[in-house]
Order: sequence, then C-alpha cells, then structure tokens
Amino acid sequence: MKVLEAGHAVVTDLGRFEGPALGFSVNGALDQASAKLANILVGNPESAPLIEITASLLTVRLDRRAVVAVTGAPVELRVDGQPHPALTPLSLPAGAEIAITITGPGLRSYLAVHGSVEVPTLLGSVAPDSMIGFGTRLVAGADLPQLVEAPALGNPHLRVPLIHLGLRGPAVPSEPVIDVTDGPDREEFGASAEKLFAAPFTVDPRSNHVGLRLTGATPQRETASEVLSRGVPVGAVEVPSDSQLLVLHRGRGVTAGYPVLAVLTTGALDLMAQVRPGQTVRFRRVSVARARDEHRRRELALGHARDRVQTALVEHGLELPGRTATDPARTGLGVASDSGAFDGAELTTDFDFASDTAARVGAHRA
Repeated sequence: MKVLEAGHAVVTDLGRFEGPALGFSVNGALDQASAKLANILVGNPESAPLIEITASLLTVRLDRRAVVAVTGAPVELRVDGQPHPALTPLSLPAGAEIAITITGPGLRSYLAVHGSVEVPTLLGSVAPDSMIGFGTRLVAGADLPQLVEAPALGNPHLRVPLIHLGLRGPAVPSEPVIDVTDGPDREEFGASAEKLFAAPFTVDPRSNHVGLRLTGATPQRETASEVLSRGVPVGAVEVPSDSQLLVLHRGRGVTAGYPVLAVLTTGALDLMAQVRPGQTVRFRRVSVARARDEHRRRELALGHARDRVQTALVEHGLELPGRTATDPARTGLGVASDSGAFDGAELTTDFDFASDTAARVGAHRA
C-alpha cells in the first residue's frame, strides 16, 4: 500500500517478548486489546503486524485487494470518500483509498490488513523501540508491501458490513477509573498510600509510550532509604522525588530505581493508552483475584469474537489456516445474500475496556 498522508503512525505488533531478557523494552501496541481485535477481524494471528495511529490521521491507497478493519479510538473512516464503519471487516478492491481520522474520545486507533504488511523485524518483532532507533514510522510517499491479496468478499458496490458484529470500542469516559493492585513498596507509604485513591490526577503533556506523568496529591514515603535499581513491570506506578507519579507503559526501561506503589492491570494499561494529555484519571484498588477474573473474561470475549469472525470469513470465501467452510445451518451463521449483505452473524460481545483487568499482576506480586 502507498502512504498518502500520515500524522503519527507506526507499524507495530504485540511486543518484543524476547527483549527484556536481553535488556530491550517490550514495546508493542499500547492498547493491546484493540490491536488484537483488529487482527481478529481480518483473520490474522493476534500478534500480526498492524498500524497504530496516535492522535492524528492516516490515508493510504491499497495496491492489492484487501480485507481491512479499524479498531480503537472512535474514527471517521472513509473509503474513496465514502463513510464506512469501524469494528468490522471491510473487503476493498485494489486502488481503494482509506482515510482514517481519530475523532475521540481516545488517542489511538489500529488498522489491520489481512495477511499483514512487510517491514523489518528485531528479535521476532516489528515493534518500534525509540531507545535504539528501530521501527517503521509511516511518512507520506512511503510504500508498505501487502503480503497477501485477499479475494473479493461480498458485493463491492454496496457499502454494507460483511458481518454484523455489534462490537464496541474502548470506553474512555471524561475521567477514567484506572484499576491497580498493590505494588511491592506499598508498605513504605503507610497511610499516605490512600492518597492515590482519594483525588484525581492529571495527565501531563510530557507523557508518551514509555510512560505517563501524572500530577496531583502524590503519596509520600515514610522512609528516606534509597531504592536500588531492579526489574519493574509494565504498568508500575512509581513515585519519584519530584512529586509526580510515573505510570510505566510498554516502552519503559527494563530496570528502574523508584519505589513502586501500585501496578496497573492490563485492562487499565489499555485504557491508559487511550487517555489524552490534560485529562484526569482516578485510581481504584482491586484484588489480584478480581484482576485474574477480569482478565479471563476479556480473553473469553476475544476468543468468542475470533471464533465467530473466522467462521464468517471462511463462509465468505477467505482462506484461513485450519478453517474450512461449514454448513451455515450448523454454525448458526448466515451466508452472503445476493445483495452482498451478511445475515445472521450478530455478535454482542461487550468489550468494556474501562473495567477490564489482568492476571499478570499475580505473578508480579509473587
């Protein structure tokens, strides 16, 4: 595909999971759930490379027929000047121009293409790493090779979704509630730790993919002892000496030396990826058990969406590894009618990202 216009957009994936053992940040899509969903909608593996758009716009022209989908923050999505829906797969011809403008609330959206795109990798990942200058940032005039040409699905002359999914994007209220579990240094703050939950904090404009700076009534440690540098998880809420909170995100360094008061759940991390500078957030303390339960619910919802979408795409004629066309009556899914509409594939999975949480904090606590 040819990049015609680009604000801040990069090619990324779910992260460089081999990196931390070698001293590299994990990086990857900041809103992991939205990135996974985008790839699910086009029949890709969840970890496939895709485009992350931050607080801006992107216009591309397809070189080959493609199935695409846009997820994440609300957008105005136009194909050849005509409005199209997000959160559903779209079958588009070669030469189609896709224009995406983030309209908010939210900060980041994702464009996935069936078969993905070809860009350089490092340690098995395409995720940008600003610390070492690696990654693919899109600029006007750049070419982004599409790896697969998808067959035409449905009727290309009708602007109707291939599948009626009923999905919702990330809910980003005016003052999001950010779920956290206790960090390893909570006891060092004593009663002052409750300040974290008593009043809102404001996101500083100096925030980025490495971490977010928050200003507000910061909890104070009861001890002045130094904290030795050590490994810190993505989502750590650090309390440095300058009376600000630091929420470490996916571009954070592997080690740090500030006390860790709390740790965001992965659902909260996805939500923080959508919070804009100047917005206020409130923290909410949750148990590890609740975090695990919410993480399982999120994964089950994504799995349900994946099964329904893959079945529907195969019924439309898209070849997916390990999937074959089945009897629509047996699957409960409809098939394409003569008009190109897809009947019977309603999916009401509710991705309420504001309250979803994660299981990884249990391992951190241990």
